[in-house]
Amino acid sequence: MNTPQPVSGTPEKAPSDRYLAITHEVLNQPPALENYNLYEQDIALQNAIHREGAGKAESDLKAFGTLAGSAATIDLGFRANNNKPALNTHDRFGHRIDEVDFHPSYHELMSIAFESGLHSSPWTNPGKGAHVTRAAKYYMHSQVEAAHCCPVTMTFAAIPSIRKQPELAALWESRILANSYDSRNLPDSQKRSVSIGMAMTEKQGGSDVRSNSTLAYPVGAKGPGQAYELVGHKWFVSAPMCDAFLVLAQAPAGLSCFLMPRWRPDGTKNPWQIQRLKNKMGNVANASSEVELRGALAWMIGEEGRGIPTIIEMVAMTRFDCMIGSSAGMRQAVAQATHHCRHRSAFGSRLNDQPLMQNVLADLALENEAALAYTMRVARALDNQDQEHERLFARLATPVGKYWICKRAPNHAYEAMECIGGSGVMEDCIMPRLFRESPVNAIWEGSGNVQCLDTLRAIQKEPETLDAFFLEAAKAKGADRRFDQFLAQLQNDFADISDFQYRARNLVDRMALVMQASLLLRNGDKTLADAFCASRLQSNGGMNYGNLPSGIDAAAIIKRATPVVG
Repeated sequence: MNTPQPVSGTPEKAPSDRYLAITHEVLNQPPALENYNLYEQDIALQNAIHREGAGKAESDLKAFGTLAGSAATIDLGFRANNNKPALNTHDRFGHRIDEVDFHPSYHELMSIAFESGLHSSPWTNPGKGAHVTRAAKYYMHSQVEAAHCCPVTMTFAAIPSIRKQPELAALWESRILANSYDSRNLPDSQKRSVSIGMAMTEKQGGSDVRSNSTLAYPVGAKGPGQAYELVGHKWFVSAPMCDAFLVLAQAPAGLSCFLMPRWRPDGTKNPWQIQRLKNKMGNVANASSEVELRGALAWMIGEEGRGIPTIIEMVAMTRFDCMIGSSAGMRQAVAQATHHCRHRSAFGSRLNDQPLMQNVLADLALENEAALAYTMRVARALDNQDQEHERLFARLATPVGKYWICKRAPNHAYEAMECIGGSGVMEDCIMPRLFRESPVNAIWEGSGNVQCLDTLRAIQKEPETLDAFFLEAAKAKGADRRFDQFLAQLQNDFADISDFQYRARNLVDRMALVMQASLLLRNGDKTLADAFCASRLQSNGGMNYGNLPSGIDAAAIIKRATPVVG
């Protein structure tokens, strides 16, 4: 065998340590998007706060934006998702405990949310801008980690339903609204702060809760405020470590609403048992479970047989939070994509200077800002429910917005991931989590079809809701020819709703678009409004992102949406 000789002809030397040194310098990579203020770096959010009447909260929102954008807080989100909750059905002595074990990072995020009043502030300090301010905080906090926001939302949303039974509200409300978080597995009588969940759906019905088979047996006297024992099952109970749950069960007079604590008043465990935790594709930091109720003690809220009207206000508020959460996911996706493209170069120029990438980034930013504008307008309506127009508008705008914004989120998350490229698929990037989280809000709290049917139900029960919706949209008439034509055609198509169920998605799609366009035309940046009308109302709104027509100032839209970090 011939041994190759060095080209120079000199003897080959042993490897030197210099070959073990750094092989290359890391170039052309963006800095981590952390240690930035989520409020101060979000122009659209700042504008919405002042536009919708919450300007007095700006200093508080700036402080919260610093907290939400800190590297330490962002790290909590990653740790909570990297460590799934685990179910312990029994202790080591064989006692049934039904305890879910969470990573400490989950509890830290919960503490931030509860101490910041994300579950309580509009109820403890109602008035102008209360819901808007709370929505802004939730919007920022959800960008850090969305899954733990589920029990925050349910605790927040439970108050209107619980208040329907004053004697139960007197026992529970002060602890529900306490701005502290107590994760201990103790009877609620030993805790100063509690969280509330809900248990509605069953195997045989899903969204069709009227088919529920769980039965309620009166312990003594019957009726509102009285004690019952519940026997049955629930197919989907999120956050099973909440201290109490609003539950739907069949009483003799029909489906009724009950407040079911995890512990009985005597300090013994209430006999409801977690069968298993759901193995979800996303939302993994939050535990969701299947449970069986074996004579669980609960108290009736509202009239017997009126369970759905009793719990519907809670459901409406959770649907509103779905809108906030999906808008927040879009914002974080846009922040990640624009930040990456601001720092990354390819083929001789910065990505955000390249025309095709500009089209995609601007389109993603446009989607996010339209979602935020719609969501914050609904928040203002919630702050003014004593005004009939605002009440009617919120009733219809909520299912329309929940349907549209949540349904737009998954493809938005994917497109933002593609802007980042291969690194965006890696699990040490937030994008895979945003992508897996993106379908959740569209499916939970009533899927797309359920929201469309609820829209129809609202119109049939109160035709004035549609009048209020179109009155609100029409405030932008005359600002853009394309908008005027789109609005007129939509109103004309509502002249006959005999086949509304078949056409519902088309009509609700267009309702959402006309309202978003109206809000952007009246209140937003003129460049954004023009781009929205051109791309969503006029030509190709159903195509993939990156189809903005020529003549749009994409660079200005991108600059507005890009966080300036590094």
